[in-house]
Amino acid sequence: MLLSACGESEPVPAIDAPSSSAASAPAATPEGTTHYPLTVDNCGKEFTFDKAPERVVSLDQGMTEIMLSLGLQDRMVGTASWTDPVLPQLEQANAQVERLSDNAPTYEAVMDKDPDFVVASFGRHYKQEGGVATRERFGETDIPAVLSYTDCEGPLMINGGGTRTRSLTADKIYKDVEVIAQIFDVQERGQRLIDDLKKRVDRAHSAIHSHGESVGYWFADTKTPYFAGGYGFGNVLSENSGMKNIFADEKDDWIASTWENVLDKNPDILVLGDLERNRFPGDKLADKKEFLSTDPVASQMNAVKEHKYIALHGAELNPSIRFADALEKIATYLDQH
Repeated sequence: MLLSACGESEPVPAIDAPSSSAASAPAATPEGTTHYPLTVDNCGKEFTFDKAPERVVSLDQGMTEIMLSLGLQDRMVGTASWTDPVLPQLEQANAQVERLSDNAPTYEAVMDKDPDFVVASFGRHYKQEGGVATRERFGETDIPAVLSYTDCEGPLMINGGGTRTRSLTADKIYKDVEVIAQIFDVQERGQRLIDDLKKRVDRAHSAIHSHGESVGYWFADTKTPYFAGGYGFGNVLSENSGMKNIFADEKDDWIASTWENVLDKNPDILVLGDLERNRFPGDKLADKKEFLSTDPVASQMNAVKEHKYIALHGAELNPSIRFADALEKIATYLDQH
């Protein structure tokens, strides 16, 4: 069977409380609908599976939360690269999986777990320089190294040196769930997760009352602020909420801007990354707010003067199953303001 794909919470008024089925770990029982050997077309590479992998290392939080949501924690031997606490309903499942590193692990740390499958949200992990290891190097020991469909166009790894030629779309998130579920023979769980996420997204759409407000998505870094461009997930959130991304004309996922440039755009609202990590100045929400209130340039923005902030976790600013969580928080803010 060949799978082909192109590369690439807070409660809300008028929205039912988010269903825990979208991210809770079901009992690990086989579903028996995958026909092995299974060949998967993934971001320019084909991988064939004779059976479901049994020793998985996930190199990013986003892919880890998909695995846990599908009840596959018993197949996992390591996770890495976390920006935020795990989803509350996945805490128990996540506690069963060893965290190899809060950031990117070393190749040696991954191989020490004797994996038979590696999966990543971002292509940077598969770079020769500054990454964990190339997909080819993992292939030398017959380890499939799968990449999120949100981070590729054909063989190009977007966060691995490639450049997007078109905007990211939310269907790539659902494609990740679909393919992982098929590899592990849990398609029914995968479909339930997809259906639940789509229902929550639809309810959020119904509850969002936008007036075309301009918005900037600040992920991190006070010195050279990292803002969402027009080809990445920040723009997906804008298109789904009716707000206007101030850097929508930038043909990239994220751009390194200046505060003078952001002030010139003068957004009505700032979405602030609330990150658990401490890699760059201003990772944490409190540090961002402190900087904005004291910096002579940033403090002049209307959004700062009026404290018009929407806080989203880093995992909600990256393409992941937290898509619905992000839209629900945006809906809540717009309803209250």
